[in-house]
Amino acid sequence: MGETVLNIALVGNPNSGKSSMFNALTGLNQKVGNFPGVTVDKKTGKLSLDSGQTCNLIDLPGTYSLYPRRADEWVSYKVLMNVDDEVKPDMVILVADASNLKRNLLFCSQIIDLQIPVVVALTMMDLAKKRGIEIDVEELERELGVAVIPVNPRKNKGLPQLKKALVQTVKQYRPPVKDFIGIRSLAEKPVQRVQLLLPGLSDYGAIHYLINHEHFPLKAGVQEQIEGIELDNHFNPTKLQAEEIMQRYGRIRQIMQQSVVEADPLQKKLATEKLDDVLLDRKWGYLILLGVLFLLFQSIFWLAQYPMDAIEWFFAQTATLANRVLPAVWWSDLLVNGFLAGLSGILLFVPQIMILFGLITILEDTGYMARISFLSDKLMRKVGLNGKSVMPMISGLACAVPAIMSARNIENRKERLLTILVTPLMSCSARLPVYTILISLVIPNKFFLGFLSLQGLVMMGLYLLGTAMALIASYVFKWMIKLKEKSFFILELPLYRAPRWKNVGVTMVEKAKIFVVDAGKIIMLISLLLWFLSSFGPGNRMDSVVAKYETMRQQPGVNHEVLEKEYRSEKLKNSYAGILGRSIEPAIRPLGFDWKIGIALITSFAAREVFVGTMATLYSVEDDDESASLRQKMQSAVREDGRKVYTLATGISLMVFYVLAMQCMSTLAVTKRETRTWKWPIVQLVYMTGLAYLMSLLVYNLMR
Repeated sequence: MGETVLNIALVGNPNSGKSSMFNALTGLNQKVGNFPGVTVDKKTGKLSLDSGQTCNLIDLPGTYSLYPRRADEWVSYKVLMNVDDEVKPDMVILVADASNLKRNLLFCSQIIDLQIPVVVALTMMDLAKKRGIEIDVEELERELGVAVIPVNPRKNKGLPQLKKALVQTVKQYRPPVKDFIGIRSLAEKPVQRVQLLLPGLSDYGAIHYLINHEHFPLKAGVQEQIEGIELDNHFNPTKLQAEEIMQRYGRIRQIMQQSVVEADPLQKKLATEKLDDVLLDRKWGYLILLGVLFLLFQSIFWLAQYPMDAIEWFFAQTATLANRVLPAVWWSDLLVNGFLAGLSGILLFVPQIMILFGLITILEDTGYMARISFLSDKLMRKVGLNGKSVMPMISGLACAVPAIMSARNIENRKERLLTILVTPLMSCSARLPVYTILISLVIPNKFFLGFLSLQGLVMMGLYLLGTAMALIASYVFKWMIKLKEKSFFILELPLYRAPRWKNVGVTMVEKAKIFVVDAGKIIMLISLLLWFLSSFGPGNRMDSVVAKYETMRQQPGVNHEVLEKEYRSEKLKNSYAGILGRSIEPAIRPLGFDWKIGIALITSFAAREVFVGTMATLYSVEDDDESASLRQKMQSAVREDGRKVYTLATGISLMVFYVLAMQCMSTLAVTKRETRTWKWPIVQLVYMTGLAYLMSLLVYNLMR
């Protein structure tokens, strides 16, 4: 029999450094899933202790206490109450912010009273010192009765001591003789009766069964008995909760007096607070925000140009070599024009995706992302949202699926529904490859003042267009959705910190891996399917094309190079893909799109980024010049009358279409899951597609 794997739950208040701790302890050895039955992220990782034991570390959503309100807090609560079906914690690491210890100790004291083995990881010690707060760690350990380890996960300090404390706690843990505040005295008789019904519960655990048993997976008979205990003893959960919190803070005050020396409350402002005076100013704050976004999109183009050129060159050389070496048979055509073309469409945009996520992670790490929420609250309220909607919408810059899931943090039902409906208008990373290829085709690579890239400005304009349309759509929907609930926006601003470069690197690698593996599977599958559809067609059509050009090749004085190009082009038109594209061409011609773009619009409904893979396959099948890059092939593409396909008007029209269209099945599926009805996904699909069509039509006709 192998050694039992230890399950360790990582818990803490929001902004306490919990995510940094998880990344520091697990590194790249982590995975993200979902808790069963809910759309809350379940992050797990492997942690090796000094004893040689390997543990599962489960990063639970941040919460302030064991009295949950939001969906993610309920997830943490059920795990700690040991009623989650999958996650059963053997012990807990509680991450506590030393600079805000009083508030963090409330949650800590509640977990201690659940009689779960716990080790406290004390973060932000450097910040506490700057604020003039001195903590006697040994005295704090004595008062709490658990191990307290000062750590700095950003610099990997204190982690060996933390692991050692975990090993000792596992070996030596004994339930405390008395509760933190003598919880039984608050409801002695009902606690005793619940413990007789469910042996092994701590006094505090029994209290929570009395309060929240309806949310626990108990047999009907047990539920009724607990309900009877409440009625018999006139149990008042609201009154008990208020008394408990008051008593806990009284005890915490005593502990703070014994173990913490706090600074003079009239001390001068920290540098970070002075910085907020500028960054949160109602005028300068917005200008700085626009400047930050401008630099973000300029950097994406500037930094990614060289690796993208290198990837394009590599695939062009590989395709040329493959054509020279391999025999001219169907499987070599599949390898070059199906597999290699699809793979290049995936890997070409990995540098930009990594850079985008790296820069967003830096904004989150430094604490600036929370300031964006604060700055945006006033504007959000005017369109029916509030500051809490900002984080899901900003997350939508990465992917609409987790962004819509994160809207569960919004308590107000109307604001949550509005956020879900408009978040897909935020330009996600899947649109980035489409923007990049189209901008490089139709926007000159010019610089103003020597450093302002015109292409970067257009990219920023597309992102701002999506944001503006999201706000306008929310304003319209707020009058249509008849739900009346008041909401409040309370946000704790994290302190400014230097970015954790290791965390930035881990995130960049993680997101690139997700794009290559998850999106890559879809792109590759569709690329191979498209190769088949564009290489084969109805027998009579393809046979007549082959016979026609076979005869033409026999004619004297014919230009074989031109003839071969015409042959491949006509073969593509008569293939299954060509027939499909031409059947929808009348509907999209007013937007400036040809039938090949039509095929891409259909295939990219599976995932927006498939657009590039589709183009790579179609142009590879049509054009046998393997040394040319996809951008060069698209640049030289012409219509039947000889006009260029990718003019400025067509390029801008197509970009606007992709900014606004609902080109993602996964987003519709998650909207249905979150709203529990098909009504709102259908509304999303109709309004976004209609908006995209009308705006593209307008733009194309204005720019022709």
